[in-house]
Amino acid sequence: MKPRATLSSTLSSRRSAIKKVASGAILAGAAGTFGLLSGCAPDKPQFKSIDLTGADYAQGFSLADHNGQVRTLKDFAGKVVVVFFGFTQCPDVCPTSMAELAQVKKLLGADGDKLQAIFISVDPERDTPEVLKAYMGNFDPAFLALRPTMAQLPEVAKDFKVYYKKVDGKTPGSYTMDHSAGSYIFDGKGRIRLYNRYGSGAEALASDIGLLLKGA
Repeated sequence: MKPRATLSSTLSSRRSAIKKVASGAILAGAAGTFGLLSGCAPDKPQFKSIDLTGADYAQGFSLADHNGQVRTLKDFAGKVVVVFFGFTQCPDVCPTSMAELAQVKKLLGADGDKLQAIFISVDPERDTPEVLKAYMGNFDPAFLALRPTMAQLPEVAKDFKVYYKKVDGKTPGSYTMDHSAGSYIFDGKGRIRLYNRYGSGAEALASDIGLLLKGA
């Protein structure tokens, strides 16, 4: 009786081992198939800015530009629009950001005309249309400045989740403005896509805009 019991145990062990090998093969095959399918899936664009695709804020604007014409995103269909909030008496962040956008336009080469820079003033008291027009001319004549009314400013800032605050100076007219320092980027269909942090560099921004122009 013992030899039969031993043989039965041996056969049972072999069956168990075979099942384990078979299960492992099935799992390995499934993993391989999944890997192949994953390999076939298109890669997402590798943006250097923060991807905001599908965000429910920063949906657009309807504001007068420095020429007195009311502008919306529809005016720039087919172009990548970069929106920056600032003020003309800003000593560093604002001129640096606008100069960077001018550099980005050059880096884009033949596609440079498909970039539209928009500067939205957070200081409409001092940033008159004449002042804004002259300010844009320092960087690129095709760049546009938008001047919200004092009533519109809180609304557009809220929609874009932009912070701004008036900081009193020694005299009534010498105040400054604290404000957010990033840029919002819309694709050619007017959809919010990216948020570019201040200081990211012209090359990184040009790369992201190039991807959007290619339909990313």
